[in-house]
Order: sequence, then C-alpha cells, then structure tokens
Amino acid sequence: MRNTCLIALRELKERVGSRSFLFMSIAGPVLILIVSYLLFAYGGEGKQHWNILIADPTGIMDNKIMAHEDKAVSYSFADGYIEMEEFRDAKQFNSFDAMVEINEKILSNKTAFVFFRVKPSVRMQTRVQFQIERRIEEVMVKRFTKLSLRDFRKIKQPLNVAFRNINDPFDEASDLRGWVGLFFGTIIFVFIFLFGMTILRSISREKSNRIVEVLLATVRPNQLLGGKIIGIGLAAFLQFAVWMIIVGAGLYYLRETLFPDMLNASNFDIVQLTKDAQTNADQLFTSKEYNEFVNLVFERIQFVNMTGFFLLFFIGGYLFYGSLFASIGSTSGSESDGQQFVLPIIFMLTLALYAGYYTLQNPAAELTSWFHYLPFTSPVVVMVRLSQGYEPGQGYQIWLSLLILLVSAALLLSFAGRLYKNGILQFGHRLRLATLLKWVRKS
Repeated sequence: MRNTCLIALRELKERVGSRSFLFMSIAGPVLILIVSYLLFAYGGEGKQHWNILIADPTGIMDNKIMAHEDKAVSYSFADGYIEMEEFRDAKQFNSFDAMVEINEKILSNKTAFVFFRVKPSVRMQTRVQFQIERRIEEVMVKRFTKLSLRDFRKIKQPLNVAFRNINDPFDEASDLRGWVGLFFGTIIFVFIFLFGMTILRSISREKSNRIVEVLLATVRPNQLLGGKIIGIGLAAFLQFAVWMIIVGAGLYYLRETLFPDMLNASNFDIVQLTKDAQTNADQLFTSKEYNEFVNLVFERIQFVNMTGFFLLFFIGGYLFYGSLFASIGSTSGSESDGQQFVLPIIFMLTLALYAGYYTLQNPAAELTSWFHYLPFTSPVVVMVRLSQGYEPGQGYQIWLSLLILLVSAALLLSFAGRLYKNGILQFGHRLRLATLLKWVRKS
C-alpha cells in the first residue's frame, strides 16, 4: 500500500507540475466563459422572427399590443375561440409560429398560454412575455384603477405566461434541466478520455524507454498500475475542481456586471426602462436570457445531490475506462497497436454521449432503461435522469446503476492487472486475442 501511495504521489506531482496541466486548468474554464459571453451577447444578431396569432374572443387586447413595431415579432388577432388542435392542423394557421390564448380570466388569474410549433429561444420567450404583460397592465389600469401606468407598475404582479408545444402540450419531453445533466455527463467523459489517454501514454512511454524494468525491480506490477491510475485520477479531480471554481465565479461576475436583469422589478427605474424598451430592447432581453441561464445553474439544479453522484459516477467511469486504457498500453507491442485499439474506446465514449442525448429526448423509452444500467453509458445517462428528476420510489435505480458500474470497474481492474503483469515486459509482438486470453488466465 505504501508503494502504491508513493507512485500515486509521483504521478500526481508530475501531472500538476506540467505546463499543459496548468495551462488547461486556466484556459479551459476561461474559454467556456468567453463562449458563454459571446453566445449571450451576440447570439441574437441572427435572431428569429415570430408570427403570432392572438386568440382574443372577448376583445380584451383591443387588437393592440404595443405602440412601436418590433422587428422580431408580428402579431395578428382573431376574434373567436381557437382550439389548440385546430390551430395545429388547419391550413389557414400554417403561417403562424405560435398562438396566444387570451380569455376573460387573464385579468384575475394573470395567466396566458402560448402554444408554439418550434420551441423558441429564451430571449424570444422573454420578449413575448414582456410585451403581452405590458399590454395587460395597460388594460387593467384603464378598467379597474385611477392610477397612472407608472404608479400601477410599482405594485403590479407579474403575468404568468406558459409556453407549450402544440405537439406536447403537457410538457412531457425533457426540459432545460436535462441539458444541465447532459453537460455534467459530458464533462465526465471529457475528463475520462483526456486522463485515460494520459494513462495510455504514460504506460507506453515507460514501456518503450524500458524504465518500467527498473520500477518493477522494486515494486509489484499491481502496485505500479494502481498507483498510476490513482495518481492520474487525483490530477483529474484537481483540475475539475479548478474548472468549477473559475466557471462558477465567472458566471456570477458576468451576471452582476455585464448582464444585470433589467426586467426584474427590483433592478430598474420605470421611466428609464420605458425608454430602453423602445431604443435598446435586445440588450434587455439578452440580460434576461443570461439570468435565466445563471438562475438555472445556481438555483434550480440540486447541486449537493448532483455533485455527490457526479463524483461517484466519475470515479466509477474513470476506473472502468482507465482499466481499458491501461490494458491497451501494457499489452501493445508497438505505439501503432495502442493507437489502433483506442478507436473502440472512442466509439464507446461516443455511444455514451449519444445515450445521454437519447435519454434527454426519450426519458421513458425502453432503450433508455438499458443505457441506464450499461456500465459504459450509465454515468452520462444517470446525470441526465438525475437532473430531470426520478419518479417517487425509483431512487434505487441510481444505486443499482452505480453498483453495476463499480462491480464492472472492479472486474476490469482485475483483468487489467493481469494483462499489465504479463504484458508490460513484452516487446515487438503482434497483439492477438489468443495472447490476451492467455495473459488473463495466467496468474
């Protein structure tokens, strides 16, 4: 155990002290923040245009939304009731991207429904909600109060605008939180691939320059392999922790400085907001869109729960795939053999990412259940399912999937140990299945 710890410490110091490790620890999260800023700051340059039909049978809106034209949204009005199915299927409504349902209850329950054909961006949703809410305020002031519009907005309650897909009105498909789970799962496999390749290169380098012969004169093969996997794994955890600290602090800084939520009643002056809404509305909606994203990251995701399972599945996935990388490095007769046999692992990693996306789109499919328990896909699938939320009484599925992953990783580590012991000192051979089976059986 002592030798294993010493080797792990050596590997950790070697990785952490390298320039590439330090560079990626800073450049990686900074690149993520730069991309996030550019997406939200300039992502609306090619903004979509929405043609919206407002079904207003009682004439509450008086065929008006706003005094100034918005180039991103066009509104048309219908005087009668329109059923959702009729809007979805009737040819005369094919030119409309969405329908807003306005009825007499909107003045009391503060709720409107927007049925869309293709899900709009958060910026477009915010734009539509903002414009409808402002028109409803004008109607309420005129009908029920003697207040000025400015005074009314100081005490008003926000309008609840529910966006619903006409093909999925009950929102049964995955939502934005599922993408956060997919992001967590992707991070797991990015780090597994990067540091798995580090294991492969380290073993191949020590094997090619024969330094491994010197090391094996003082430590057992299992100690050397275990220390290498543990040390490189600790380096991966350290780099991930640095990433999360920098990205978290950066997102918060951007929200507080570059993207303050000017549509939040606690942050704006109503006179200035009215001017801004007419002259620079895109900036307001950009800030709102970014704040929705940051609120999702910091408030709507159960990070204590997610982080705990993230670490567990990271460990399991790293040990599972790390064993495969170590096996390839120790049994290869040449560097070309190692590069060739990396391709199946890349295919498995790609399949795992696809499984996460498939789960995002089809959370209740039978294939999703298979992906949930397969050890080479379960880390990303569980992250997606966890962010979406498990049904009551189904929490055991997480632990069952984790158990299968850890048992599979333990078995692969055992096989990798035998392959490492019997193959690390072999050179110039052709890698064949019969040879591998012989080394696995040999104690």
